[in-house]
Amino acid sequence: MATTQRVATAEGVTWTVLARDFAVVGPIEQYLEYLRSTAASPNTVKSYARGLALWWSFLEGRGQEWDAVGATDLGTFVGQLRRRSVAEDVVQLRAQDRAPDSTVASRVRSVMSFYRYQAARGGEVAGRLYETVRSRPGSYLPFLEHVARKHGRRSSAVRIRVRAKPVPVLLPRQMAALRQAEASWHATDATWSGELRYRLLWTLLEETGLRLGEALGLQHRDWKTGTGTTAQVEIVHREDHPHGLRAKSGYRRVFIGSELDRLYGDWVWALCEAGADMVLDDWDGAYIFCNLHRGRRFAPLRPESVYKHLGVMKRRLGLPEGMTPHWYRHTHATALLLAGVPDHVVSRRLGHADIQTTINTYAHVTEDAELRACADWKRITQSWGSRNEH
Repeated sequence: MATTQRVATAEGVTWTVLARDFAVVGPIEQYLEYLRSTAASPNTVKSYARGLALWWSFLEGRGQEWDAVGATDLGTFVGQLRRRSVAEDVVQLRAQDRAPDSTVASRVRSVMSFYRYQAARGGEVAGRLYETVRSRPGSYLPFLEHVARKHGRRSSAVRIRVRAKPVPVLLPRQMAALRQAEASWHATDATWSGELRYRLLWTLLEETGLRLGEALGLQHRDWKTGTGTTAQVEIVHREDHPHGLRAKSGYRRVFIGSELDRLYGDWVWALCEAGADMVLDDWDGAYIFCNLHRGRRFAPLRPESVYKHLGVMKRRLGLPEGMTPHWYRHTHATALLLAGVPDHVVSRRLGHADIQTTINTYAHVTEDAELRACADWKRITQSWGSRNEH
C-alpha cells in the first residue's frame, strides 16, 4: 500500500507519498509542492498527503491509472473509506466500525483538490469528477455570486454530507479545577507551586480562544504588557517555528485582562529564576511556552507534550475523555455569543477568515438563546391582549 513519509528539509518538516515500491508518487508530489509554494501549513500538507496515500493505494489495488478515473470510481473509494477497508475488494460480512463522515469528507476533499489542481494545469480527467452548477443553496451567498449564476461554478460530483454537531464546551468549574490543579498561589510566602507554565497556557486559551498552535508559537515580543493601556497578545504569521507551528489566520491582536497579564509576568519571573535570561541570547525572540523538565532546556514546547500532559490531568480530575485544547476555543466563542457579543466581533477575535465560518460553527448558540426566549409562553400570550386593547 502507498504510505505517507515525513521529510525534513531546510525549510522545516513536510510530507510526501510513497507508492507500493517505495518510490515517490510524482503527480502527488507535484501537487504537494504546489501546496507548499502557496504557504500551506505543514499540517495541511500532512492531512492531504494522508488522503492521497489512501487514494493511491485504492488505485494500485485496482491496477488503475490516476488519470483514467470517473465519479463511479470515486464512489467506490468513498464506500471503502467508510468501511475502513481501502484497497480491499472483499467486503467483510460482519459488524465493522465505520469511519466518521467528517473523516471521509476530509479524505475525499484532498482527492478532489488534487484533481482540481490537475484540471487547472489542463488535465481532462477532472471533467468526469466535476459538474457545473448555476446557483448555490442556502441563505449565505458569497461575493460575486451573480457571476456564478451566469457561467456556473465547478462543483464536485461526489459530495459527503457531514451532519453538523454542537461544538463541545467546558463548564466554568471544569476550567477552574484544571487551573487550580496545575499551580496554586501561596499568599504567605508570595510564591507559586506546581506547573505555572500550564496554568498560564490554559488561562490564555480560556480567555482568548487562541488555537493551541497559535499559543505555542507566541514569542515574548508578541505579549504587549499593559502599561497604562489594555494588555494585548499579537498573533504573527511566521514560518520558522522548529515544530512547524504557524498562525493559521495571519496577523491579529487579541486584548486580554489584567489578571492574565499578571500571570504572564509571574511566568517571566519564574523563567528568570530558572536561568532563562542567562541562557537565551534573544529574549524577545524566545518562545513563551518552553521546556523546563525534559528535552533541551528553554526550547519551544511541543504540541505532543501538551496533549500528553492534558491526558494525565483528565484522568486525575475526571474531565471529559474526549477533551482537547481546542475545546477552550469553542468555549470562548460560545461564552461571547451568549453574552451578546456581535458575530462579526467574535469572528475577528477568533481569527476566522470569513464570518460565515463563525456563523456555521456556532449557529446553534444564538439560535438556542433566541428560542429560549419563547419558553415564557404565559408572558408572550399576555402581550397579545395588551396589543389588542390598544
